[in-house]
Amino acid sequence: MSVFNNNIVILLLVFAGAAATVGLFVALTLFVGPKRPNPTKALPFECGFALPGDAQHPFPIKYYLVAILFIVFDIEVAFMYPWAVSFKQIGMTGFVSMMIFLAILLVGLYYASKKHVFDWK
Repeated sequence: MSVFNNNIVILLLVFAGAAATVGLFVALTLFVGPKRPNPTKALPFECGFALPGDAQHPFPIKYYLVAILFIVFDIEVAFMYPWAVSFKQIGMTGFVSMMIFLAILLVGLYYASKKHVFDWK
């Protein structure tokens, strides 16, 4: 019986190979990559214009709210795909449960729109 018949050993070898590849590429960029420091490259950069103030100021909460809403609706799509694939097998119970799920998300979307989360001023 060979040592490589064990799935754990093969998995560890794959992880070690991936780690070695990543380490090799990081080392190559450190040693082979161009090293031309420039004062312009050291400046903070956002959307092509100079920042109006210190880089340590906090972001407005609106960015975080939109990011959270994006994640929620992205997860919704992730739940809808297997539901759509197995629609015939789950029957009316699955349909009703998905409609309840969508209704809860639509109530949240309505609440977010009433709180003007999507207004960019």
